Amino acid sequence: MTPATTGIRLKALREARGLSQEQLARVFGFENRQTVAQIEAGQRKLSAEELVTAVREFDVPLDHFTNPYLIVGEARFSWRREGGLEEAEVNAFEARAGEWIGAYRELGRATGKGVSPLRHRLGLVRGSSYEEAEADGEAVAEALRLGPVPSARLAEAMQVELSTLVLMVDARPGISGAACLLRDLGAVLVNRNEPAGRRNYDLAHELFHLLTWDAMPPERIDDGVGSGKIQKRVEQMANKFASALLMPREVLARHCGPEIDAAWLNRTATALGVSAVALKWRMVSLGLMEQEAAKAFDDRLLRNNGATAPHDGEIPPLFGRPFMEVMAAGIGKGLVSVRRVARLLDVTIDELGELFAVHGIPRPFDM
Repeated sequence: MTPATTGIRLKALREARGLSQEQLARVFGFENRQTVAQIEAGQRKLSAEELVTAVREFDVPLDHFTNPYLIVGEARFSWRREGGLEEAEVNAFEARAGEWIGAYRELGRATGKGVSPLRHRLGLVRGSSYEEAEADGEAVAEALRLGPVPSARLAEAMQVELSTLVLMVDARPGISGAACLLRDLGAVLVNRNEPAGRRNYDLAHELFHLLTWDAMPPERIDDGVGSGKIQKRVEQMANKFASALLMPREVLARHCGPEIDAAWLNRTATALGVSAVALKWRMVSLGLMEQEAAKAFDDRLLRNNGATAPHDGEIPPLFGRPFMEVMAAGIGKGLVSVRRVARLLDVTIDELGELFAVHGIPRPFDM
């Protein structure tokens, strides 16, 4: 581990416990806080004895300071939570997700897999209009060349064109997705067990947060409860951006017929990989449907896009091909063991082999 990484993790622990640098200096027996400041800035190493002191005083495992895949103190997360899920459960899942992202970053660097900082930002600010957010959504869809079904290419385009890691994960019910921003990497996690329309919308929504994080930092946990007026406006802008990205005017124009009824909404929404209700309100935003007519629809007819079950397609495989390619490269170059990768991803070694196969990646180890 580098001194800089150790210092970042020590600072995160200190701040989480509400300690000042002076107080931590007394714990270590330093004469003044400047030594702590040097450690936190990566200008001085922790000695072996000091490391043992930190582990004991903060009651954390040694792994907290030695595991190269942790991103404690480096990452900013924004989670979308529903259904009264406890914050402790979000924290536990964040720890797991952070290790996945950290492993991708470290192994990607070591294997030359092109891990790089997020390349683009939007010019939107809190005072921007919803119309500007929609215009940027359409502009991003065009810039990424998403084509006639934007949802079908969005994840791939985010990874190739925007250097953004996209992970399809098995999240606890109540967690729909998250954005994660590090200095040198942006990532989006999506609950792969959600219906396709919800997955795609969450992906586009979290992309908005990555592209506007500096100007409009999102809340760490967004459940709509306790959010201030400004934060609710930011979330609404994210929804407008996502809607326009997934349903650009030009794309919808190809589908429009003489009559917009429930059957048309369900059929078109399914073809575009969105929900029929989201499509309905996008049509209103574009002036292609009157607001009163939209309100008059019986939304029960639009549930599940008219299907009997919420899943209108296959559940995507875990994690994603770019992520698994980096894991395979790490194993192949001897940078990480098969057992450690299996433990990291919470699968058996047999299941790990199957996971490589489902992504079309040659298995980098013998059974």
